[in-house]
Amino acid sequence: MADNKRAPVGGNKPKPGGNNPKTAVSAKDRSRQQSRPVTAKAAGRGGPSRAGRGGSGPSGGRPPVKGKPGARPKGPSGAFMAWGAVAVVIVVIVVLVVVKVTGGSNSGSSGTPVPVTPASASVVTAVTGIPQSVYDTVGVTSPSVPVTAPIVLSGQQPLTIGGKSPAMLYYGAEYCPYCAAERWAMTAALSRFGTWSGLKVTASGKGSSAGPEPYPATNTFSYRSASLASPYITFKGIEQYTNIPNPNGAGYTVLNNPTKAEQAIITKYSSPTYVPNATAGQTAFPFVDINNSVLVSGASFSPGVLAGLSHAQIANGLSDPNNPVTQAIVATANYISAGICAATKGQPTAVCQSSGVQAATKALKLG
Repeated sequence: MADNKRAPVGGNKPKPGGNNPKTAVSAKDRSRQQSRPVTAKAAGRGGPSRAGRGGSGPSGGRPPVKGKPGARPKGPSGAFMAWGAVAVVIVVIVVLVVVKVTGGSNSGSSGTPVPVTPASASVVTAVTGIPQSVYDTVGVTSPSVPVTAPIVLSGQQPLTIGGKSPAMLYYGAEYCPYCAAERWAMTAALSRFGTWSGLKVTASGKGSSAGPEPYPATNTFSYRSASLASPYITFKGIEQYTNIPNPNGAGYTVLNNPTKAEQAIITKYSSPTYVPNATAGQTAFPFVDINNSVLVSGASFSPGVLAGLSHAQIANGLSDPNNPVTQAIVATANYISAGICAATKGQPTAVCQSSGVQAATKALKLG
């Protein structure tokens, strides 16, 4: 997945050979299966592909048969051999074209990464201004797109970031399609507790030297320079990798590494002790820690539902509670909001007492 020493998994455990997830697997387990640890990404998957080596054409014709002046040689004629050489050249050219078109190089990339640019005001307004009626109508119900609830912990010390508590920590990467899906819900949920600034838009990665990505170019936000001003919760977002393949090695280029204190939190709470089915030494992208009491490890819903949709199409659909994409995003946002409300002791009341958040609170058994 990337070129760093720790093993985050883009929703992530070591990725099996194929890129298409099994439909019977939940979105969260699917994201863990398909993300790759840093060590696996660094190792790559196989060497460069090789086109077949066509032999050169045969040498000149045989001498006439002795004792039979003018006898023709028994081997292929010069014209036949000439056409044979031409055919070999054509075959080699066709093979090279096919290799090129199908991505036969060892880069694994399938196109130029989508750049990171400022989010448009209309997209930000649509995502941060989802009507309360939509939150309440959806609750945690998403019939068409299954949504996995977060993990609830008990008995942990509140999370502190920069000396402030309660706090919420997000750890992911711009190339990660599972983070791409989760950011839509996180951006919406956190806007209920504060005001965003510096939001960017981009899309998940298309592929690197480790191979193509599942759900390539899923449109999303980036938290690389985003901040949340909130009187209720302190938020820290870490995008460890870009969506740009590393030109000098495997995986993607590094953007921001966690601090030592942040890494300690990530290591502790992404372990099998707190995350069922986790693998020691690996962290699922995305990883979200809400005050050490509610965890998201891997995707809450499949990024596949966002395939082919622009930022504007996703954002503009968020006013429709019957839209399956909206249901997945809003149900996830209500779960995240319930986790934050548990951390803020029910503040602000207008959010935490809303029927959508109360449905999530009840489902998570937080109150």
